[in-house]
Amino acid sequence: MIDLQDTGSGLEGYSLLQAQLEALLADERDFIANAAQFSAFLFQELEGLNWAGFYLAREEQLVLGPFQGKVACVRIPFGRGVCGVAAASRQTQRVEDVHAFAGHIACDSASNSELVVPLLKEGRLIGVLDLDSPRLARFSAQDQAGIERLAAAFLRLSDC
Repeated sequence: MIDLQDTGSGLEGYSLLQAQLEALLADERDFIANAAQFSAFLFQELEGLNWAGFYLAREEQLVLGPFQGKVACVRIPFGRGVCGVAAASRQTQRVEDVHAFAGHIACDSASNSELVVPLLKEGRLIGVLDLDSPRLARFSAQDQAGIERLAAAFLRLSDC
């Protein structure tokens, strides 16, 4: 398990994770299989997470996809909560304290910070990648850049 925030490895650490992810997904193109592997990979390799997974775009809402962690909210309308705002705005949301985020949806009350990356392929919203942590301010700008790169590699390697 890697705590990229504490080791100081930053984007170099994410380059290693990207190489590992690309090797993991190299022989499979199925989106659901790759999403399951990706969420397990992130949950296993990143320190300080209590949830890692996907919400998939279905009309004007997000529906729970493959994940690692406790049971989760099943449907989230676009524009509600951190995931819904990321989907509606198509912009990554990095939230240091989810309890201070207007409209936060508490699927797990132990979560204190969150990073949500919208998944866009050819301009189409596929869904969002959601990472939660019990630590306040768990996700740095380097984490955001690294996770965005990993998400781009996942989309490139998956049929969707």
